[in-house]
Amino acid sequence: MTDRATKEREHFFGAAKIVAGITMLSRVLGLVRDIAIVAFGANRATDTFWTAFRVPNVFRRLFGEGALSAAFVPVFTETAETNGWEHARVVLANCFGLLSLLLAAIVLVIEVILVGLLLLAPGQWDRTLLIQLVMIVFPFMITICLLALGSAALNCRGHFAYPAFAPILLNLFLISGAWVAYRTFGGGQWQGLFTLSISVVLAGAAQLAGVIWLLRRVRLAALPTIRPVAPEVKRIASMTLPMMVPLGIMQISSLFEGFYAWLMSAKTTGECLTVFGLSISKPLQAGVITCLYAAERLYNFPLGIMAVSLATAVFPLFARYAARQDIAGLRDATNRALRLSLFLGVPSGVALMLLARPAAVLIYRHGGFHASDAARAAFILQMYCLGMWAYFCRHILLRAFFAQKNIVTPLKISCAMAAVNVLLVATLVFTPLRGGAIGLAAAITATASTLLLAWALHTRLGQLGLRSIMVSLTRIFAATALMTLVMLVTAHFAAGLAESAKLSAAVVVAAGVLAGGCTFLISAALLRSPELGELWGAIRSRTSRAGGNQRRV
Repeated sequence: MTDRATKEREHFFGAAKIVAGITMLSRVLGLVRDIAIVAFGANRATDTFWTAFRVPNVFRRLFGEGALSAAFVPVFTETAETNGWEHARVVLANCFGLLSLLLAAIVLVIEVILVGLLLLAPGQWDRTLLIQLVMIVFPFMITICLLALGSAALNCRGHFAYPAFAPILLNLFLISGAWVAYRTFGGGQWQGLFTLSISVVLAGAAQLAGVIWLLRRVRLAALPTIRPVAPEVKRIASMTLPMMVPLGIMQISSLFEGFYAWLMSAKTTGECLTVFGLSISKPLQAGVITCLYAAERLYNFPLGIMAVSLATAVFPLFARYAARQDIAGLRDATNRALRLSLFLGVPSGVALMLLARPAAVLIYRHGGFHASDAARAAFILQMYCLGMWAYFCRHILLRAFFAQKNIVTPLKISCAMAAVNVLLVATLVFTPLRGGAIGLAAAITATASTLLLAWALHTRLGQLGLRSIMVSLTRIFAATALMTLVMLVTAHFAAGLAESAKLSAAVVVAAGVLAGGCTFLISAALLRSPELGELWGAIRSRTSRAGGNQRRV
């Protein structure tokens, strides 16, 4: 590999640490945001807010971070490689114009339908509240999708800071919205939830303004155009439409979980649902969606900082290798990314399972979120964590396929797994798992889809270095086992050091993270895990280059 190729590869892998650092700040602010919002309690009203908030996020993952981004990055990268950045700028402007038109039309149609439902069939108070909140937050879909498109272009250009910073703005607006709700309405739920919904829309506008400003700075911004449609945009559209099927099914499955849980949660004890003349007792308690949200936020903390950061950074690198037909480079980069994902994902999942209950008490146990709610959120979190390693690896595998413009394989696997997920959720909620069924179903389907994607990619690339992955995984399991033992002992002794439940949870979490993290890193070093060397070597090389630049100045 040439020096130029090596520097290019290390730049994109090094960018993962930049994204991770900024994402860390974003996730910390996200926890502050969650502390403020969860104080509204786990009840039917807050469940309705989180159900409404899922709707624009489904479209965000579909149009913004999902199908469009997966199709846009390879074509945009290839365009820049072959025709230069000036032509890529024209393609981006065309994408912005057409996507804006499409999203505006979708919002207009949905809003008209919601107004009709509100006027003609509002239903009970919770149904009316759901329609109203969806009407408020749905325009957020436009700004967040355009933000994702602009962020993808910046990533291709090698700029990762602002795309990772943008969620910080959302967190700040929501924290401010929660503060205004408490100061103005005294924590009144209805008024407070409307205030939070409005702050979401304002945050989207601020995020989009920031990405447009940065695109202008790097000379990628141009006035959006609709006609003529560039050939590259037609290629992106032709790839996006088939990709929307598997990704859309995955997002519909996610949306189904929220609405199904909302439908199956009882406002009063013993409430039943009548289906085809049969009376079915609702198996879930009110507040389950808020507990589900709390669990999702906690397991997404390490996932967003490490897995998404790594996948976001290496996707343009995968696309470059694919555009150059450099299969060996793509294979090696994928192998490295998968080993790093396992190195980070396996211990993260185990540690979060062990600390689930004290973490939920520490972060969420306040205001209207009671101890029983924290226990429910912790159990759901533990179910999610069973598939943590798979969530990490799946991000890498999907981007490896999309970089090669292969949409058929992910389509088949995603469709099958989405159907399995819906079936599992629909049936397991009637077991003693209750809300935990949603987390377990996600873990099962993520594990199955990751294994299928890995095997398919191994077959497609000729080889994927499965032997080196298994050797690394053996070391990771050994280090994680020792970490687990140390964390259990530490939690046992730390739990008795404080009298109050809140302080005891803080001591257990702090001691567990410190002892477990040090144990895992030391064990990995003693076992000579190459992933630890790669992470440390990349950080050290970046520090050395920074020092060299300062000396030259």
